[in-house]
Amino acid sequence: MKIAFIGLGNMGGGMAANLVKAGHDVHAFDLSPEALARAKDNGCTTYTSVREAVQSADAVVSMLPNGAIVNSVYAADVIGHAPTSALLLDCSTIDVGTARKVADAASAAGYAMVDAPVSGGIAAANGGTLTFMVGGSPEAFARAEPILSAMGKAVIHAGASGAGQAAKICNNMILGATMIATCEAFALAEKLGLDLQTFFDISSKASGQSWSMTSYCPVPGVGPASPADNGYQGGFAAALMLKDLKLALEAAQGVGAKVPMGTRAEELYAAFTANGNGGSDFSAIIKTL
Repeated sequence: MKIAFIGLGNMGGGMAANLVKAGHDVHAFDLSPEALARAKDNGCTTYTSVREAVQSADAVVSMLPNGAIVNSVYAADVIGHAPTSALLLDCSTIDVGTARKVADAASAAGYAMVDAPVSGGIAAANGGTLTFMVGGSPEAFARAEPILSAMGKAVIHAGASGAGQAAKICNNMILGATMIATCEAFALAEKLGLDLQTFFDISSKASGQSWSMTSYCPVPGVGPASPADNGYQGGFAAALMLKDLKLALEAAQGVGAKVPMGTRAEELYAAFTANGNGGSDFSAIIKTL
């Protein structure tokens, strides 16, 4: 397929490269010349505008920083410029309301669209092992699944438009809260005189087990390799975790849901990033404990 890919940052660059590896003709755009150069090295054809990239595309994939940019890019440069036969797939993490607004605008113009935010971080984006949570019609999902499968290990239909975003922010609220609890437990275990590898060996096989514990341990040299073993660089930036937690709290307020653990996690990550740690991996919050 001819696939336009819009947004080649830490996540998008690896995703576009995996589409090339799967045999697709990828037409890439980003505002960053460095990102475009990397995409070209990875086999993409690069363009200096979104409109050029989406011309004659069979599908358009976007990975953009926030809802305002997603809305602007689709309204100004994708809808009405890509063929109406093109499937639109937005993999950004944005608010549910904007996701539905953009999908409605696309549908009114004759396009099929899905919201397909991801879980897995930079390593999974590069390795093609992301999990996609997809919102859209069953027909649009059926068209999107083979494209997303080239970039991920799991592609799950969450429901109608916006459902992918809802699943993503709920998932990451769990992740933010459990990472803090995991960090607290390791800090306490150390102060109580436990060997941290021994504590990991116990808790990873007991009821304290979680993804934050067994797949993304926040302690250097303990468990599988994680950003903790690389000075808390790479992985999933604390600033992005804070963004997702804010989206979750906004959504909770909109529907009257009580989320005390999510609220506290947002407060702690807000304080952590305010101290200049926004670029560190979110597991680096263990340093505050």
